[in-house]
Amino acid sequence: MRAKASISQSALTHNLSVVKQLTSGAKVVSMIKANAYGHHLDYIHPLIDGSDMLAVSELLEAEKLRAITKRPILLLSGVYSEAELQQAIELNCHIVVHHASQITIINNTHKSVSIWLKIDTGMHRLGLSTNEYKECLPLLKDNPLVKVACVMSHFACADEIGHPMNKAQLNNFKELTTKTNNRSMANSAAILSQAETAFDFVRPGIMLYGASPFNTPNNQLKPVMTLSAPILSIKTLQAGESVGYGATWIADKDITLAVVGIGYGDGYPRHAKNGTPVLINGILCPLIGRVSMDLICVDISSTKASIGDNAVLWGDEQLRVEVVANNSDTISYELLTGLSNRVSFTSVP
Repeated sequence: MRAKASISQSALTHNLSVVKQLTSGAKVVSMIKANAYGHHLDYIHPLIDGSDMLAVSELLEAEKLRAITKRPILLLSGVYSEAELQQAIELNCHIVVHHASQITIINNTHKSVSIWLKIDTGMHRLGLSTNEYKECLPLLKDNPLVKVACVMSHFACADEIGHPMNKAQLNNFKELTTKTNNRSMANSAAILSQAETAFDFVRPGIMLYGASPFNTPNNQLKPVMTLSAPILSIKTLQAGESVGYGATWIADKDITLAVVGIGYGDGYPRHAKNGTPVLINGILCPLIGRVSMDLICVDISSTKASIGDNAVLWGDEQLRVEVVANNSDTISYELLTGLSNRVSFTSVP
């Protein structure tokens, strides 16, 4: 008996509908990179079927996605050689251009290709500088095989509502682009908090999977992944006794302890603190002791449970992944993408 991740098809459909309601008129480019944020490509067909375009990070991801859909694919990393360019064209990818060296590769194409120009408006990660963007436009316009399908940029601080960089980046983007270009800037955080950033294409990611890009959960969204694991053992711990490696947690009274079959070898965060909630038979129970590779211990004194009962680690409305992330000094993105191949996946309605 091991850990299981259940992927809700109705939650995927609901979250995509929230994106469309909030960005009426914009086309939706759903982020499917990192194996659909850890949800597995085989279990996210509502997103694949309901999106205008799908975005991946690299060619290997594009190849896997192309095997199951004919939807247009946006290749976020772009290409770094003529061989990669040909592969991307064969996979029917729209190619992001974020570095000046990629423009030369693109201009050497012998087949029609659609590209997205990425401008660095202040994040200073990937993106053409203002001068590079202005200089490349006439070069690309002279090539009839190259179509600039969209101009894009990326927010650095969209998950911090009211951060001055958000307005500065948006203004910079507006100054550099015109309504004659298709434009794209909104990620999940911007979709939820900055309606004016929707433009022509939006690029939702974490919100599609029911998690909030902010520190607190968003009740508009429904959790997609429910991670659960069985109770393997139940015992009584006496006051003064410890549990787990390092004896870091000591009982101040007699308790009932459940040992649950999940650990950091499955992707449950090792740094989850004592008191991190675990949902057992409808009751939130505290994690006690250090997380080990295969097991965690939970104080179940407040509920009745039996060996074989399932403990929910995250994904229920009562226990969202953001709560576990906050208790582990990390973010929901890392938890969702970090499950190991020991966890079995299944689709639920």
